[in-house]
Amino acid sequence: MLQITFSEQDIQQLRYERYHHPHPRVQQKMEALLLKSQGLPHHIIADCVDVCENTLLAYFRAYQAGGIDALKQINFYRPESALETHRDSLEAYFHQHPPTTIAEAAAVIERLTGIQRKPTQVRVFLRKLGLKRLKTYAVPDKTDSERQDAFKKPKSSRGSAKRKQDSGWSFL
Repeated sequence: MLQITFSEQDIQQLRYERYHHPHPRVQQKMEALLLKSQGLPHHIIADCVDVCENTLLAYFRAYQAGGIDALKQINFYRPESALETHRDSLEAYFHQHPPTTIAEAAAVIERLTGIQRKPTQVRVFLRKLGLKRLKTYAVPDKTDSERQDAFKKPKSSRGSAKRKQDSGWSFL
């Protein structure tokens, strides 16, 4: 069992912070330390604050290393894509040369950066850049000019509104 000594000032600060700190995770840490200051065993403290004993020990070690200020730090793990380092150059390239497909964009990214990504990851990255999918439709074969003319002309006001609505989707 970890032996921690608490000053009266620390106990008062723990009591205040467990209800008044803006982040609930910090409130939970303060509650755990306050219960530890009351002499409760670790397994009971872990049940009261709803964490495992290893997390509880991490709270105690953080307090021993840096005091209450160390408990107030919130460091969530947020992985960052390797493409973020190339973001500016890729964004400039894709604005000048919009890709027609996600596969083409993936090939360009691999050629420019050497980083290979799957289509799903490329699609997410392009959305972060502000690029959106351009909705296109198949144009009838050039041999049938009547069908091409009919395709180009709006058949109803509803179709015209649909095309206006779809015009918002583009890679730029």
